[in-house]
Amino acid sequence: MGDRAKTKGRRTYGVIGLGNFGSTVATELQRFGNHVIGIDITEARVAAHADKLFQALIVDARDDGALREAGLGDCDAAVIAMGSDLEASILAAMNLKLIGVPTVWAKATTRTHHRILGKLGVDRIVHPEVEVGQHVAQVLHNPFVRDYVRLGNGYHVVNFRIPESLEGRSLAELPHGETYNLRCIGVMRGTEFIGRDGSACTLERDDLLLLLGQRKDLLNFAASL
Repeated sequence: MGDRAKTKGRRTYGVIGLGNFGSTVATELQRFGNHVIGIDITEARVAAHADKLFQALIVDARDDGALREAGLGDCDAAVIAMGSDLEASILAAMNLKLIGVPTVWAKATTRTHHRILGKLGVDRIVHPEVEVGQHVAQVLHNPFVRDYVRLGNGYHVVNFRIPESLEGRSLAELPHGETYNLRCIGVMRGTEFIGRDGSACTLERDDLLLLLGQRKDLLNFAASL
């Protein structure tokens, strides 16, 4: 398995739990050209992914020996994608660390679950439903926010749609820098990158303005539109 994992520079990932979240992670990682070992205790889920993943196996993640035999110990990283079975999630995290998986991500459903996974040394803990819900709410809250990416430490990159009120103005005229302490990364017009800080770019309606800054400053700028 170790030799196969390094073939042609591909990375090998293990995904434990092939429900909605896990199957999405697994199939996307496979689509990117990686080797993905997907495991689940439900035969139907494994069968559904037999032709989609490098390997799809019926394995109980609570058994470290079974994980080793399935090749999880040779993975570059693994994702624990089940959240409802707290015991299985915790034991899977312990076992992945035990067999030497260098990077482990895990889904958590509660604060207690999160704390336990953190104590076990899980490298990153995600709350998919909460994070997606927050993302949707932020975008719905302001009609000019098309999308955003959270960078950490309070910083975001936000994709603003230029409203009619800013059409015909140049980047230099916008108050994003002095008034709101934001940095303009650039302007997208369709699929074309056409401007950045200091450039003489005349804005058109429905251009996308990419701004970097802290959340409160971005929200104030969005409210001003």
